Amino acid sequence: MQLSKSEEELMNILWKQKTALMKDLLATYEDPKPATTTIATLLKRMTDKGFVAYKTLGRSREYYPLVKKKDYFSKHVNGLIKNFFNDSASQFASFFTQETQLTKEELEDLKALIDSELKKK
Repeated sequence: MQLSKSEEELMNILWKQKTALMKDLLATYEDPKPATTTIATLLKRMTDKGFVAYKTLGRSREYYPLVKKKDYFSKHVNGLIKNFFNDSASQFASFFTQETQLTKEELEDLKALIDSELKKK
């Protein structure tokens, strides 16, 4: 299941804060802040999708993520590779290294990461 852009923005806040009350979530937005009902609707959808849960604390709810950011991002990258690069990680890597204007240092860092992974296998 996937999150909308607004849900992803809210999810990023929860990943950073780990747990948050509604007032904490609203405080992170710049003016003009979204309405409390808007955030509540997003949280309800995210709860229904299985991304967020909450604990009841008196009359408030403390929200927390059920999905790790790394897992969510990994699923997206794998979907991107499958849908846009014919399920070829090599095609994705070729595109990424040629089209993102990486510096020589960044390319060397990537090479070191790849070399490290090759040693593990």
